[in-house]
Amino acid sequence: MGERFVVVPVDGGVRVAGEGEHWDAVVADPASYTGGGGGSSDSSSGTAEVKEAGEDSVFEPEDPNALVPILEYNREPNKYGDGVPKENSPFINNTDNDKGNSYDGTNMALFEEEMDSNPMVSSLLNKLANYTNLTQGAQEHEEAEEDEGPKKKAVKSPQMGTFMGVYLPCLQNILGVILFLRLTWIVGTAGILESLAIVCLCCSCTMLTAISMSAIATNGVVPAGGSYYMISRSLGPEFGGAVGLCFYLGTTFAGSMYILGTIEILLTYIVPKAAIFVAEKKEDEPDALLNNMRVYGTCCLALMAVVVFVGVKYVNKLALVFLACVILSILAIYAGVIKTIFEPPDFPVCMLGNRTLQNHNFDSCLKTEIIQNVTVTTKLWKLFCDGPEFNATCDEYFANNNVTSVQGIPGLTSGVISENMWSVYGPLKMLVENKKLPSAGGSDPAQDIYMPYVVNDITTFFTLLVGIYFPSVTGIMAGSNRSGDLRDAQKSIPIGTILAIATTSFIYVTCVVLFGACIEGVLLRDKFGDSVKGNLVIGTLSWPSPWVIVIGSFFSCCGAGLQSLTGAPRLLQAIARDGIVPFLQVFGHGKANGEPTWALLLTAGICEIGILIASLDAVAPILSMFFLMCYLFVNLACAVQTLLRTPNWRPRFKYYHWALSFLGMSLCLALMFISSWYYAIVAMAIAGCIYKYIEYRGAEKEWGDGIRGLSLNAARYALIRLEEAPPHTKNWRPQLLVLLNLDSDQGVKHPRMLSLTTQLKAGKGLTIVGNVLEGTYLTKEAEAKKAEQNIKSSMSAERTKGFCHVVVSSNLRDGFSHLIQSAGLGGMKHNTVLMAWPGTWRQSNDPQSWKNFIETVRETTAAHQALLVAKNVDSFPTNQDRLEEGTIDVWWVVHDGGMLMLLPFLLRQHKVWRKCKMRIFTVAQMDDNSIQMKKDLQMFLYHLRLDAEVEVVEMHDNDISAFTYEKTLVMEQRSQMLKQMQLSRTEREREAQLIHDRNTASHAAINDKAETGPDRVHMTWTKDKLFTERNRNREGNSNVAVRDLFNMKPEWESLNQSNVRRMHTAVKLNEVVVNKSQEAHLVLLNMPGPPGNRGGDENYMEFLEVLLEGLNRVLLVRGGGREVITIYS
Repeated sequence: MGERFVVVPVDGGVRVAGEGEHWDAVVADPASYTGGGGGSSDSSSGTAEVKEAGEDSVFEPEDPNALVPILEYNREPNKYGDGVPKENSPFINNTDNDKGNSYDGTNMALFEEEMDSNPMVSSLLNKLANYTNLTQGAQEHEEAEEDEGPKKKAVKSPQMGTFMGVYLPCLQNILGVILFLRLTWIVGTAGILESLAIVCLCCSCTMLTAISMSAIATNGVVPAGGSYYMISRSLGPEFGGAVGLCFYLGTTFAGSMYILGTIEILLTYIVPKAAIFVAEKKEDEPDALLNNMRVYGTCCLALMAVVVFVGVKYVNKLALVFLACVILSILAIYAGVIKTIFEPPDFPVCMLGNRTLQNHNFDSCLKTEIIQNVTVTTKLWKLFCDGPEFNATCDEYFANNNVTSVQGIPGLTSGVISENMWSVYGPLKMLVENKKLPSAGGSDPAQDIYMPYVVNDITTFFTLLVGIYFPSVTGIMAGSNRSGDLRDAQKSIPIGTILAIATTSFIYVTCVVLFGACIEGVLLRDKFGDSVKGNLVIGTLSWPSPWVIVIGSFFSCCGAGLQSLTGAPRLLQAIARDGIVPFLQVFGHGKANGEPTWALLLTAGICEIGILIASLDAVAPILSMFFLMCYLFVNLACAVQTLLRTPNWRPRFKYYHWALSFLGMSLCLALMFISSWYYAIVAMAIAGCIYKYIEYRGAEKEWGDGIRGLSLNAARYALIRLEEAPPHTKNWRPQLLVLLNLDSDQGVKHPRMLSLTTQLKAGKGLTIVGNVLEGTYLTKEAEAKKAEQNIKSSMSAERTKGFCHVVVSSNLRDGFSHLIQSAGLGGMKHNTVLMAWPGTWRQSNDPQSWKNFIETVRETTAAHQALLVAKNVDSFPTNQDRLEEGTIDVWWVVHDGGMLMLLPFLLRQHKVWRKCKMRIFTVAQMDDNSIQMKKDLQMFLYHLRLDAEVEVVEMHDNDISAFTYEKTLVMEQRSQMLKQMQLSRTEREREAQLIHDRNTASHAAINDKAETGPDRVHMTWTKDKLFTERNRNREGNSNVAVRDLFNMKPEWESLNQSNVRRMHTAVKLNEVVVNKSQEAHLVLLNMPGPPGNRGGDENYMEFLEVLLEGLNRVLLVRGGGREVITIYS
């Protein structure tokens, strides 16, 4: 709670509570201390009662002169106890409506300071119990409402139940166009056995998916979005967006299919004369039908879109009418089947030989007939002959075969079921024949297509029929898509969906068997009923009239189309409002009541594409792919959540198992490739593109999805495996801990460090970017978060893939030590530390800066970690630079495990350094065979498969020069000067001037003439002075030089000879490196270790400065004590 009371002593004295004393007071109402009424509270309630003066009171002083503590009402918030929660919800840290209702009472005083962020359960239970999913378009439970600006107008709570909200929409979508228009044809073509296999395969797939979906739907509240919401929250935004958009496309194309079915029924069976395009020739009939479908389909789509735009409630009201028609149609089918037992309907099929004839243009199935005792030719004769005369030229097959009439609906007890058991597949234009009837030859296949035969309009095979049939079971998510309109989605979705699938599966299985048992095979294979005067084939079976089925199927398709046009825009709206696909955000807007207007327009536009295809058989496999992909990921989501056993996975629906989900997933994948392997690949490609787009461009969302949990489990497993044994040399790569420096505003001081990291890693391996803030975490928490955010921004800008770790420590020294020891996890720890050279260590008044650097070097060595130190890191190239041809020079002085050879190879993998060549220099002493050394090194590099130039540099054992002695003398004198930390800055500068004057006098003999010294002491020599002094030493008379050395010897004898030798090495090696590699793009050099005695740390920094003098980009390398490169495969 933000309000607290502080005891303040008054009356001019100061009294501090003694050890063990504590002043505590809890006041029931601050108004009682400011003159307000009603301030006292009943003592029996546990609150403190303030008594009148003169009575016994805990606040009454025994000594009148003692201090009286007064309660001061302080509204300053608690600085240390309260933090911002990681995520917002309707319950935690959302007390805007309760502000001002401050806590009264002492029963829970222990928690009073936390009640702003953690409200009392007693006041929260009502919200928890009454929390329901909001209507379509409302904010989801994990999004903060205050970010949306002014609150939207309250929307009426949804009231739809299981029957109206889930069962009926699912039933209506499942019992759609395929049952009435294609199932008889599928049974006739595939046979009863294979048709049952198709039905069982598809229904099993949807039932297993429904079980998985029920588990997900009952694992928490399902707001608007239905299936998309379930997939995205279970598998993450990338999978959710990809599969959600695919499911949206599938639902939209389903709308196209239902509209095409509606128009096919209208133009083929209800009003054939309404066709705008009429074919004059038989071969033009398919094109004319497609054009009619396009025109009427577009008009029907526009009408349905207007109905949906008016409001979803009208769709729900119409759904009752449409579904009543569907149920009546199905009952009419069963009634017709029963009637065939006693009185089969009369639908004769005219056969010429064994071929089925289209019965459109003739009345009697005869070649000739007797009218008034006169034999005349029939209309059928005129279709096959060039005239009505008996001597007219007729088709040869017509002349050779008799015309017979068979009963199209022989009845349930006719035994036709045995003939329809097996499949009859065939190519395009194959004649529909009854093989049991006699047939004489003489046909001309080229002319048969112009004759009135019933033929296959497409090539038929098993997998095609699977693709065409599957949309008839794809309405299972019609209820979950409208989850925002449901009163209790967790209860309604499982019950309604599973009941709908069970009902429709029973209908499909019984229909397959009954169709095969009641209808003649040639009529079953007659897709459009041409052999029964254009009647709907399934209508010929119904009772009391075929029109019951025709009208019922018409309204069924209309209702299913409306359901699709209702669900698809809401699905798109849910995806758009999540913000995971940036270019779809405009479709998240809608009318004031939440209706998705813009999404409806896009849905209608995509639906029009399906209508322009105009063929129901061509559209069905397309939407099968999208639905199957969605079902596949629903099963995957359930399986992943079940196997991960995440704490939040607690479905109320208990009848699920991960094995069922995997079976359903495998079945979906198999059906995708069975139906159409190329459509399957295209659908997967579309989903993959959407996935990658969301991954790179979409908003970052954290939904606690299963894929993230799977990643955590995989990471845990991998880390445990890594812990078992250290990596082999072949697998070794630098896993970097980058120690960054930040400025006063917590900005990255050297962003080129991150550029170098990116170039060195190329996105591979582990990268931890660390920083240390000095202080305590309680006071530096905000700065630490700001620093972490700034580092992450810089990492993103420099394309550095890795992790950020900011540590707050009492001092920098300990902080860096903690990072080196504890960064990483298990076997995934860093093995290399990258840091920048402290370039301003000489100018720094605080010696701790360079002492921290040296201690870090020591700690990396103790931890057996490699160390990389970049000098002049700000001059290193950025990731956008492209270095022209140059060299990366490696100075291999001591063996460090091969780091010096490996690093240039890794750098050259990056496009910044790709054009650079690698040169390796090694140093030979006087007694070394430099020629043999070069050959050996070349052979070694050959075995390492490294392309590099090799050069052996000879360093002769020269006497230590006066220049080296002088550098050492200046270094030691400076060191002694800086150790006198008790002197003031002015005194230190004065002493430095005295040392400089004495130093100038001591080497006057070498310089031939004295030089006037500057006001300040020169801590190091400049590069120009270095070369000038060397030239003077070379050109001077040797005798004079010897005499000078003899004169200075007494002062040099006091120098530490170890320091002299080290300085000599630094000077000589620097001279060689500068001579060979001054123009190199990068120099890699062995880094000497710090001295064992900490007293010489400042001298160590001087040695390194001399070693690196005159070089631009240098990377000092110190190995970790193990081999990192090998010649073996």
